Amino acid sequence: MSLAEQIAPLLPHLRRYGRALTGTQKAGDAYVRTLLEAIIADGAILDRKLDPRVALYRAFRAIWTSVDIGLPEYEASAGVEGVVTRRLAHVTPINRQALLLTAMEGFSNQEAATILGVAPGEIAALVEAALKEIDEQIATTVLIIEDEPIISMDLEQIVRELGHDVMATVVTRDEAISAVSTRRPGLVLADIQLADGSSGIDAVKDIFARFSVPVIFITAYPERLLTGERPEPTFLITKPFLQSTVKAAIGQALFFSMRESAAA
Repeated sequence: MSLAEQIAPLLPHLRRYGRALTGTQKAGDAYVRTLLEAIIADGAILDRKLDPRVALYRAFRAIWTSVDIGLPEYEASAGVEGVVTRRLAHVTPINRQALLLTAMEGFSNQEAATILGVAPGEIAALVEAALKEIDEQIATTVLIIEDEPIISMDLEQIVRELGHDVMATVVTRDEAISAVSTRRPGLVLADIQLADGSSGIDAVKDIFARFSVPVIFITAYPERLLTGERPEPTFLITKPFLQSTVKAAIGQALFFSMRESAAA
């Protein structure tokens, strides 16, 4: 099997990770693109002794920690201090990297340690520290857009265990718009396919027309949403999900949202 054939099936998931790591679709995809360009220039950037997925994520981290993609449209109007502040606000600490790799991407502690370049025994402590940070985040209100009762109940439980308030749980696009007409949520958890055939993506677009809010999409088919053919989510959870996966995504989404609010 060629290198291209090995990498191609892994890219949707790497893009999901890149976006969660950087906090934006644009930055995450830019780093993935930079990695692919580096691989084309020198395939040796991938350690062939490792599992292909581990090698790809390890190479991605090397690019992410050594290459500054930058935000030209922001930097054109910001001074040096503003640029530094913006970049520091978008640095995901290593403990959160460990949590994303294990909880969201499904790597073992050994694999995560290889990707991060740390001792395997350090991963559990890093994950524990990240979860503690998430537990200590400032409480917010959460709108859940989900038409499957069992899943919506699971999400409600997780949200409340994290100390957040469930603003409403709705099952259609129209109900979502009605919910935000009287109260603004601090976070939205949205299924893709809703009860009446409407789209969670369209519901979120309608919400974005009113105000900006962090959103986490939930779908059984993430690869169908990460094609590069349309505006795509920054935070994406795969069904069926583990509680730790949802907690990691919520923590990371609010991590960037709160830092951006503080820097504004």
